[in-house]
Amino acid sequence: MMANQNIKSLLRAVRRRYWHEPQLRAAATRADAILVSFPKSGRTWLRYLLSCYLAELAELGFQPDLASTFRVLPNFDRSRHRGINGFAGKRPQLPLILVSHLPFNERMFLQRPIIFLVRDPRDVIVSAYFHATRHKRVFEGSIGAFLDNSTYGLPALIAFTNGWAEALSTREHLVRSYEDLHSDTQSAVAGILDFLNIAVEPALLQRAIALAQFDKMRAREQEQGIPDHDYDRGDTQSLRMRSGKAHAYGNVMSPAEVAHVLDACAEGLTQLGRSLLAATGVELGATAMQVRG
Repeated sequence: MMANQNIKSLLRAVRRRYWHEPQLRAAATRADAILVSFPKSGRTWLRYLLSCYLAELAELGFQPDLASTFRVLPNFDRSRHRGINGFAGKRPQLPLILVSHLPFNERMFLQRPIIFLVRDPRDVIVSAYFHATRHKRVFEGSIGAFLDNSTYGLPALIAFTNGWAEALSTREHLVRSYEDLHSDTQSAVAGILDFLNIAVEPALLQRAIALAQFDKMRAREQEQGIPDHDYDRGDTQSLRMRSGKAHAYGNVMSPAEVAHVLDACAEGLTQLGRSLLAATGVELGATAMQVRG
């Protein structure tokens, strides 16, 4: 049994290296930009908002929902329903913006412009906890135990942030925070469109923002779900559109758990990583992290 599993793992690795990766690198060479974020940083909202704007601007003939949004901004993978093969493809009217949670890899991302979405790590961890326990059901236990989980918790978040922070220092990029999107959605998204050299049409942008309101997106998710995801849509804590709030971590984590997140980030993040995180309104000192204001 173990030998068969090892053979299957080896075959998957070979297929990924010699079949999937060359195709993804080819897609990266065609990409106008890549939208990157650690999981649970708010990319579903941003992707949907941008797809509503771009679908109308490029006259694609459909208003995106939570399935067809991937036709406008596909994942940087070969998923049948969500990946690059489903791109609507009316270029140059529709730019190719790939969307990824992958850690930085020079061989994969090449020198493409990067839009990096960052979020307060305390909110990220809370959202990741519900995603792991209620949506994907890959973790059992308390959020205190989840914090130090090497696959989904703080070690993964810190490594991801450090790797991308170093990579961004040598390439064209734009950093936007989930908090920016909340406080002034129109300005934050207009800045992204400017970065992409896409015309900013205020009335069209207002319509896209209205379509991407949290309550509307949650209702769509409860009706449709997310392609390739099997989960209980009647459980509000399992939804992608679970909360839609910033700075709500205190409703789930204890003060000691919040302090643990802050201490781990202060200790584990590099100087570039701390600078990247500062876009959220969080500043990291040498030994502790404090919120501006």
